[in-house]
Amino acid sequence: MATKLLVTLAICRLIVTVGFTFNPNDLLRLGLDGNLSAAPADLETVSVDFGGLYRAEPMAVLHPATAEDIARLVRAAYDSAHGFTVSARGHGHSINGQAMTINGVVVQMSGGSKKKLLTTKVSEKFMYADVWGGELWIDVLTSTLEYGLAPKSWTDYLYLTVGGTLSNAGISGQAFNHGPQISNVHELDVVTGKGELLTCSEKENSELFQAVLGGLGQFGIITRARIALEQAPQRVRWIRVLYSNFSSFTQDQEYLISLNGKPASQKFDYVEGFVIVDEGLINNWRSSFFSPRNPVKVSSLKAEGGVLYCLEITKNYHLSNADTVDQEIEILLKKLNYIPASVFTTDLPYVDFLDRVHKAELKLRSKSLWEVPHPWLNLFVPKSRIAEFDKGVFKGILGNKTSGPILIYPMNKNKWDERSSVVTPEEDVFYLVAFLRSALENGDETQTLEYLSNQNYEILKFCEDARINMKQYLPHYTNQREWNDHFGDKYWTRFQQRKLEFDPRHILATGQRIFMPSFNPNTASW
Repeated sequence: MATKLLVTLAICRLIVTVGFTFNPNDLLRLGLDGNLSAAPADLETVSVDFGGLYRAEPMAVLHPATAEDIARLVRAAYDSAHGFTVSARGHGHSINGQAMTINGVVVQMSGGSKKKLLTTKVSEKFMYADVWGGELWIDVLTSTLEYGLAPKSWTDYLYLTVGGTLSNAGISGQAFNHGPQISNVHELDVVTGKGELLTCSEKENSELFQAVLGGLGQFGIITRARIALEQAPQRVRWIRVLYSNFSSFTQDQEYLISLNGKPASQKFDYVEGFVIVDEGLINNWRSSFFSPRNPVKVSSLKAEGGVLYCLEITKNYHLSNADTVDQEIEILLKKLNYIPASVFTTDLPYVDFLDRVHKAELKLRSKSLWEVPHPWLNLFVPKSRIAEFDKGVFKGILGNKTSGPILIYPMNKNKWDERSSVVTPEEDVFYLVAFLRSALENGDETQTLEYLSNQNYEILKFCEDARINMKQYLPHYTNQREWNDHFGDKYWTRFQQRKLEFDPRHILATGQRIFMPSFNPNTASW
């Protein structure tokens, strides 16, 4: 009875604001197994995200118990005369309000009802796992490890939802070898913008399958994903080396990712890098392996322009082949041109390596430094322009201070499927450059939200003026012209056609600010 009253209140609030033309009892008769809530606490939770840059309060929140709950809700929006928007929210790690909506309904995919019918199912024979779209990757890992298996491709942070990362791409240091997470999916169940619940794959509803992968939530809500698995290694040898010369750093990274087709013994399993622009970061980098007695000075390493570069690589292994790991690593390292005295190594369980960022999160939370604004900027930069980017941004715009990691590592374009909705630079190799900064009010002007936001603008302006044809990852634009430029004419036309086919009323994911709803525009988060 209490649940029905709460649902009725939520529906009435929607009607007053949005203007449904059907009776409120119509939604009650949808037979939702989950919970449609207008409770202030629920609304507050979905009104903000990890970025902390935007705020948008919906009219209601759906905690689905089944995929059919989501289909019924979207179908109601599609069939109504006035319509309302629906946005799927995972673990709330969007940066620019992409999972938000005003005067619509947010579908809270993670942490859902205990009645949820879809639990992770692992096929040892066919090496895949069927998982709920709102499942966290850390929970997927826990489930698959029971069978000695694990997904092939990861993000650096595991407390993200499967549907959330697949709606973007899902990248980490394994992408050079296995491709992004969207290249490691066999099948999806998707609720389209028409409220249809469809299974799609390479062979079945293939256009929807490719559209949804990297589709920014524009074409459907992922309720199930069939993820490719591999035998899980037991341990990881984690190595970091330093460079003072950017050219040597990028040449070595590009050499290592060129080994992707070699046998496991002749390549590393993970290749990333990051930029060190101040001495505080270099010592923080080193202490993650062990606590050094003597702090490292950037100046002592003769860094060009006061900037150092760190190459981060790993070798996965089982205890059965532990005797050969050192020799394999030694052979690979001999071909690299890092600073000889800068090798730092640690050895840890595979799970601990994958979950490394969560440990850093716990430290930041203990210091109240996690739930702060995060003006992140993620770019795909073509290989041919990365040296120019280094000179103009790392050694130019940034100065000698930052308030968070700056990742830089290359990927092979042939590991990405161009039929998906993601766009990448038109070169065989391109770099992710990720400015993962946190805005702090600690009296330092260079760490304020305003300063960092302005710096992001400077970086984008530099790329525009230098005609560096980069692409934003986790893109954020405010108008359709900018989205057109992002996709380019060819892919923008395809993106529009897919939208017309799978979400013709522009109900889904209005927080991305790509398409204006075809009904009352005031119902979208613009």
